[in-house]
Amino acid sequence: MHNDGNVVPLHKAATDQANASPLARLPVILLQVRDKAAQQLRHGLQELFDNADDTLFEMADRAQNNVEQNTLFEAMRDLRLKRKSIERGFLEAFFQAFAGLVQYDPVLAIPHAVAYDPSLDPAHDDLEKTVAVDAMVAKVLNRDGFALGQLTARLGVLLGRRLVDGDNPLAPALLCEYFLQAGRSLGVEIKVKLIILKLFERYVLSDAEQLYAEANQLLIATGILPELMPAPARRAADRAQAEARAAAADGGAAKSAQSQLDESVQEVFAALQTLLFHVRGSVAPTLEASAETQPISTRDLMRLLSHLQQYVPVPSAQDDFDLRNQLEQLLTRVSVKSGKSRVVDVADEDVINLIAMLFECILDDRNLPDSLKALIGRLQIPMLKVAVLDKSFFSRSNHPARRLLNEIAAAAMGWGGCDDHQRDSLYLRIEQVVQRLLSEFSDDPTIFSELLADFLAFTADERRRAELLEQRTRDAEEGRAKVELARRRVEQALNEALLGKVLPQNVVEFVRDAWSQVMLLSCLKHGDASQEWRTAQQTLLELIWSVQQHEQPDTAMRLLALVPGLLKGLREGLSAAAFDPFATSEFFSQLEALHLQAFEREAVAPQQGVVPAAPPGPMMVVAEEIVLPSAEEGPLEVAPLALPANDPNVLQVDQLRLGAWVEFQEDEDNTLRCKLAAIVPHPVAKYVFVNRTGMKVLERTRMGLALEFQRGAVRALDDTLLFDRALESVIGNLQRLNHGK
Repeated sequence: MHNDGNVVPLHKAATDQANASPLARLPVILLQVRDKAAQQLRHGLQELFDNADDTLFEMADRAQNNVEQNTLFEAMRDLRLKRKSIERGFLEAFFQAFAGLVQYDPVLAIPHAVAYDPSLDPAHDDLEKTVAVDAMVAKVLNRDGFALGQLTARLGVLLGRRLVDGDNPLAPALLCEYFLQAGRSLGVEIKVKLIILKLFERYVLSDAEQLYAEANQLLIATGILPELMPAPARRAADRAQAEARAAAADGGAAKSAQSQLDESVQEVFAALQTLLFHVRGSVAPTLEASAETQPISTRDLMRLLSHLQQYVPVPSAQDDFDLRNQLEQLLTRVSVKSGKSRVVDVADEDVINLIAMLFECILDDRNLPDSLKALIGRLQIPMLKVAVLDKSFFSRSNHPARRLLNEIAAAAMGWGGCDDHQRDSLYLRIEQVVQRLLSEFSDDPTIFSELLADFLAFTADERRRAELLEQRTRDAEEGRAKVELARRRVEQALNEALLGKVLPQNVVEFVRDAWSQVMLLSCLKHGDASQEWRTAQQTLLELIWSVQQHEQPDTAMRLLALVPGLLKGLREGLSAAAFDPFATSEFFSQLEALHLQAFEREAVAPQQGVVPAAPPGPMMVVAEEIVLPSAEEGPLEVAPLALPANDPNVLQVDQLRLGAWVEFQEDEDNTLRCKLAAIVPHPVAKYVFVNRTGMKVLERTRMGLALEFQRGAVRALDDTLLFDRALESVIGNLQRLNHGK
């Protein structure tokens, strides 16, 4: 019973060598218990990950907004990438726990916690995760605590010391801890972690009864505490009955829901078939009148389509590929070979015609870039095969194949005619998606769910980068508009103070070049109603008064009282605006000379016949308004004429929303697609456009943009869902066709 485990299974040798020292070998029976349990746990983890994709995809399908949906899709991708490392980490922790049983030191040992240690994760996740784990552990202990207690007692006898359930490597708290430690690298939100924990409970912890029963049986077979009575059989029977009842209830509800869904799908397809009645016959070749006509099965049709799928031409030759014509030729060859006229079943023919018309609309859609049309055209056969297999393709807006098509079109909305698609990461990703469908899709539609999840994760990264650059563009434009408003306010204040006055030229230049910047900074930081603005404006007025000629007798006394505060205010303002004091030292020397001259003039004024000293610099009359240099990159285009406010083109501009895509016709051969990123209302209404990456490409005034709409140089793009747009167009065409007949 206590033989050393000198011989271990070959596939476990490496793990044992890594996890156990030569002085701490596990007994053979303990190795058997461990390996048997590891096999079951590995199977449970595999089931967990196999079902996690479907669970997260269904939740993403029901998501309330794009943010939540993208979070779930990114979690799917992250979980798929890290699945193997999580499984490996879980089993390594499990093996280490068994090795720890024989390395036990009663002096150094620290008992295992009965719940997951929340210190392993960020503080804001602690409470929710701890509560979830505690609930899972409590459920297992309530259900299987008796069997776990017997297993712990037998392990204690085997090891020759007393154990508690918390020391048992198969205890539910420790199983949760292994899983959480192995999954710490998952970069997902707490909501997704709780979902994965729930799956762990469903696929791993739910089989704890079997786990403990098999371990107990192995130990009983070697004579360890055979006298302990097993768990009452009644509990297992009751549990089986309860599970059967729950499964029956769930199955009944699922069948009812599925039945309702199937009825809805059939109703929609039946309505489409009614509209398609007049276009039947294009894919139904016949031989001789005497030949027997035989419809091919849907399975045979799928094989024919899979054959054609391998010969879909490259995008440059896509215009020469007519699916219905190719299928008709293939059916003719099959009919000649078999001696029977093989035709397509009515329902399948309706699907073929509907998909063909949908793709005709898609390839004629002016909102799609031409380079994308060539790629999407190659998806006609894969989409047809999905529609043949699953008629809900036409009625479910969240169908994975339909969503994949819509997401591809939405992601490429900003492609322009001049873009280098062959080196564009988005183009290459779409090309990869198309190629995978053509080479791998046979009859299992789940590939669309996988490709959709991967593509959404990719576009989410692209969108985050673009949105960051867009936000910087908006901030820059709003800042530029704020600076322009402040500049105009400073111009107004300067012109009110200077116009019409005779002043020293150097003072006028100082005010225009230096003090204007002090006032501009004050207006930007504090506004033109602040004390700082009023102080800067008052300093300006005092400076102008101090260098003017005055006839009042008390001018000298007033100037004497004014100068110290004026100089202090000037120096503080220039310092706050980060002006170099050495650069303004010459001005202050000139200002000092002006003030001294004013005192001398006041002193000699009473003396008759004394000519006042000439000013130290040239004087000038401020006759023209001061215009400060603008921070604009270039002059904003001003409309040569204005349209009335109720003009349709002006109204169309006013209806543009942020995020709307438009296409500018730059010349006869080149167009520019861009998105409205910002509308800056002041000082002149300005519309700022960015490209697909979020970089600013142009700006227009409101009236200038309206005039471009009027002459057809710009048009708004329809960014609604591509498939839905095409389906609506096809239905409209079929209704007009039926009414015409």
